[in-house]
Amino acid sequence: MKAFLRAQLERYAQRLAELDFLLSREDIMKDMSQFLALSREHTDVTATAGRYARYQQRESDLQAAQHMLQDGADDPEMRAMAEEEVAHAQAELMQLETELQRMLLPKDPDDMRPAFLEIRAGTGGDESALFAADLLRMYTRYAERQGWRTELVSESPSDLGGYKEVVVRLESTSGTDGVYGQLKFESGGHRVQRVPATETQGRIHTSACTVAVMPEPDEAQAVKINPADLRIDTYRASGAGGQHINKTDSAVRITHLPTGIVAECQDGRSQHSNKAQALRVLTARIQEKERSERAAKDAALRKGLIGSGDRSDRIRTYNFPQGRWSDHRINLTLYKLNLIMEGDLSEPLQALRNAHEAEQLQALDPGAA
Repeated sequence: MKAFLRAQLERYAQRLAELDFLLSREDIMKDMSQFLALSREHTDVTATAGRYARYQQRESDLQAAQHMLQDGADDPEMRAMAEEEVAHAQAELMQLETELQRMLLPKDPDDMRPAFLEIRAGTGGDESALFAADLLRMYTRYAERQGWRTELVSESPSDLGGYKEVVVRLESTSGTDGVYGQLKFESGGHRVQRVPATETQGRIHTSACTVAVMPEPDEAQAVKINPADLRIDTYRASGAGGQHINKTDSAVRITHLPTGIVAECQDGRSQHSNKAQALRVLTARIQEKERSERAAKDAALRKGLIGSGDRSDRIRTYNFPQGRWSDHRINLTLYKLNLIMEGDLSEPLQALRNAHEAEQLQALDPGAA
């Protein structure tokens, strides 16, 4: 194991001893917020320190087996036993080192949060709007596979049954898998190549949609919005939703005047609930704008493998005639487009996470190129 990794893991072991001491003090229990924060840190540190302790134990086992191999050179039975233990210890040490490297990677605090998924039709007219509907179906099918809860926030249907724009909220019901962490690399430009339903001569067209995945803001850490900076408009909702939806001006559109960012919601049964949901979307969009600006500055210093996630980035191509799905950031091509469009996103999403972790590991090593 490289020295810089070992030094970081030694600090984890030291921090675990400090946390054990702090959590044993009676005065900590009087401050519940501090106690909970220390407890959460203790859980994370324990996992890493525990794996490091196992790594150290297997290092000792390897050394003992190597000494046994030297001492038992003339004893075939002892030599065979020592060789077997050396092989097992070396294999486990390699696995443990990989696990520990991943455990040391910086964690995005938003990864475990629910997310707003926004899909907008781009170039391509009606075909782009139809593709937006296909993308929505793909992501909601994946959400069903994961057992997530989906909630339509706002929609702007097209004439042919697609969407000019649609926003849904996705939330994990288990609390163990973060929606934003799984979908955050989906932000960007998605291009489709296929024969549109409206094409009479069988020609392949190219259309595009943009996808934005935004973590739902933590109310305690969300950006503070001055009410004076907001313009709130109400209007009569349209579209599906039952008779109640057209009876009152329950739909809400909120504009953040300093940035011009707009959010609207019409799916709730009351103006109050729609306003609250629209405000959450607006806050998420403002925070996403700030995050994108920070990412752009960082990218100017160091180009990320996964990219900034900016909506102008063309990240993906869906080629229906060839059944081909391609992600241009990691040069991954899969010939299983039909399965992917049915929500089978596990392989693509895992490949993106692996690529991101590989880049993080390279950045973690001061000696990396």
